[in-house]
Amino acid sequence: MKITTIAGFACAITMAATTAFAQDCRESKWGADDEIGSANLVTPENTLMAAKLIKQGKSTPLGIVIDSKTPAFAPRSLNLQVVQPNQQGGQKLTQFGYPGNYNDDILQTWVGIGSQIDGLGHLGEKGYYYNCLDEKEISVITGLTKLGVHAIPPLVGRAVILDMAKHAGKDFLAAGDHFGEEEIKAAAEAQGVSIGKGDIVLFHTGWTENMLDSDPTAWVSGEPGINVSGSRYLASLDVMAVGADTWGIEPVPPAPGDGAFYGHVVLLKEHGIYILETMNTGPVLRDGVNEFMFVLGQARIRGTVQMIINPVALY
Repeated sequence: MKITTIAGFACAITMAATTAFAQDCRESKWGADDEIGSANLVTPENTLMAAKLIKQGKSTPLGIVIDSKTPAFAPRSLNLQVVQPNQQGGQKLTQFGYPGNYNDDILQTWVGIGSQIDGLGHLGEKGYYYNCLDEKEISVITGLTKLGVHAIPPLVGRAVILDMAKHAGKDFLAAGDHFGEEEIKAAAEAQGVSIGKGDIVLFHTGWTENMLDSDPTAWVSGEPGINVSGSRYLASLDVMAVGADTWGIEPVPPAPGDGAFYGHVVLLKEHGIYILETMNTGPVLRDGVNEFMFVLGQARIRGTVQMIINPVALY
């Protein structure tokens, strides 16, 4: 009787743990072994369709220029040194066969600074990340053992920009301003933008263009952005990535009732959708373009959580 009771108790604990795990985690629709999430939507067919959006033959960088003074989410920082190895005192490198000289770089930086991609191992909940991956198994100090940004294939597809500042009738949105499903649908309709499966959706708020140079402390202390309802709406459309011209894409302070950056959990953990931060959307809009071919090939440092990026808009 005692053994039976203990066995039953153990079984109940196991079942409870399994139920709790199921509530915290949902297997990817691309299978239990998938590590790239929405990058599965990059296909030859979608790439060829995106290429048809190139009408003017123009290319515009979506990344901003960064340096040691660029504000970033604390405690992130960047330090660059340019050195001339073995050239002290004006020595020339005669081993080249001529009196040569050269510069090299030493970069000490967090890679979540400026324009960046958030990989699927960035934000999770209750110890789990995308596709039920446990933090105890993948979060190693020398680099993620799974979900590393190095494994993301080139993200190529159709991108659209929604001008949320214009929709609100402002030059730029203020810190804490937020928009969700209703506002996204209305802005898309007013601006003639459709959002489809596999799209990269970028929001223009005017925040970076109006605040980064004029008040960098205020720029990194708050921001406007998409609320959790908006993130869930875009996830329902099976988009590939969501980005904005802000450092965290979500409002700071958060929308009432939303957890801080919980939209990251919705997009990254729950749906495998990438996040693109501090995108330089203004120049593309001023060129009269809100639909274009998006191309991103990030640096492939094994095991990184994020990466500084410079995607290209082709139109």
